[in-house]
Amino acid sequence: MEPGTPAEGAGSGPRHPADQSWLDRYFHISERGSSVGTELRGGVTTFMAMAYILLLNPLILSGKDIDGHVLGQPALITATALCASATTLLMGLWGKVPLALAAGLSVSGVMASQVVPVMTWPQAMGMAVAYGAVICLLVVTGLREMIMNAIPLGLKHAITIGIGLFITIIGFVKAGFVHENPAPGGGPVTLGPNGQLEGWPVLIFAITLLLIFALQAREIPGAILIGIIVGTGLAVLLNAVVNIPDKEWFAGPPVLHGGAVSMPDFSLLGNVTFRGWGDVGYLTITMIVFTLVLAGFFDAMATILGVGTEAELADAQGRMPGLSKALFIDGAGGVIGGVGSASGQTVFVESATGVGEGARTGLAAVITGGLFALCLFFTPLTAIVPQEVAAAALVVIGSMMMQNAKHVDWHDRSVAIPVFLTVVLMPFTYTITAGVAAGIISSTVIRTVQGRAREVGGLMWALTVVFVVYFAIHPIESWLGVG
Repeated sequence: MEPGTPAEGAGSGPRHPADQSWLDRYFHISERGSSVGTELRGGVTTFMAMAYILLLNPLILSGKDIDGHVLGQPALITATALCASATTLLMGLWGKVPLALAAGLSVSGVMASQVVPVMTWPQAMGMAVAYGAVICLLVVTGLREMIMNAIPLGLKHAITIGIGLFITIIGFVKAGFVHENPAPGGGPVTLGPNGQLEGWPVLIFAITLLLIFALQAREIPGAILIGIIVGTGLAVLLNAVVNIPDKEWFAGPPVLHGGAVSMPDFSLLGNVTFRGWGDVGYLTITMIVFTLVLAGFFDAMATILGVGTEAELADAQGRMPGLSKALFIDGAGGVIGGVGSASGQTVFVESATGVGEGARTGLAAVITGGLFALCLFFTPLTAIVPQEVAAAALVVIGSMMMQNAKHVDWHDRSVAIPVFLTVVLMPFTYTITAGVAAGIISSTVIRTVQGRAREVGGLMWALTVVFVVYFAIHPIESWLGVG
């Protein structure tokens, strides 16, 4: 169904309020030219398109914190499903728009690569609560739009592209396709452990990756989820036929432990603390919060307005019913995800798949949220998926985020250079903050030397100063005799 086409059974126009059910009146179903059946189909479609998050988020958050502790996979799957369900239901019931939320891979990437190396997992989840509260405050005060307008458009696209490459290299490393080079004098990383691929699991990764890309090329709905299911089936089959040694699997073989259904593991719920942040250093804490805000900041508004426009809920000026509520709920997703130990939640662009099926109201989001809640009882089944198969989906997500490169004016050096530095430094330094910092500093410097300093704006100047301190903190501390 084309976006904007009247839904089946909706009639030629809104029905009289007296003829509407309470469900119709609450969600404005007839008013928006939809029907309960259409919303049901749209909600299921959105869930199928983004169900992969139940596998990828635990994969990214599988590392050790500063104390060497790890979060258990069953508990992580439960946390991911619980927080996705809670935030999506909130969006549907209060925001009343067809938008679904789940753990943001960019936010989870920051948590895994930058936050837990310097603090514990409970402290890291406290950081997620803090960044979510900051975004909510920015929405309430109207500062979110001011910040959006202050940062150049090219840098906004660069942040998305850079995070895409960052997620991509995480996927390649998690699959064993890329390894740290142990040999002296060589490059920092190699293909496989010794310059060549080894073992059956990495072959399964490659097959799954190619399969998902092929399905996408054919524009098959739910390509990522289908690829994960087929890849997992192949892994189970090969593991049984070839008897692959357990040590070749990064996170264990694809084996069902017990039954397919079990009670949820809520052990991570509330596993959050705000104590001990001072030991990390206030500049580090500030940089982490700022990076988390950036990671979950820019895509959300564009995604909300983009999906809202496709659903014909937004006007030419970008105004749409429930926009302020949707932005606030997106920020609250950081708080909910932190308390639930699932990392920050954000609106998923896959919501557009449900809109493409005709979804126009929050009822579709309620259906999606309900399906995530149902997944709480199928954790053992989800845990069968090997890390190598899930990693293939990470690479695919990274390739999708690269599409923002088409919006960059590569002929304008004041745009191209900051974008280049932002994009390459994120994966090369394994930190999103470094890329954002280099992009903002270089953008300010280049426009200044071009005689365009007035275009920079006060907020960009302030960010430039902060990031100069971020890069130069050790020389500054040495000069001041600190540390």
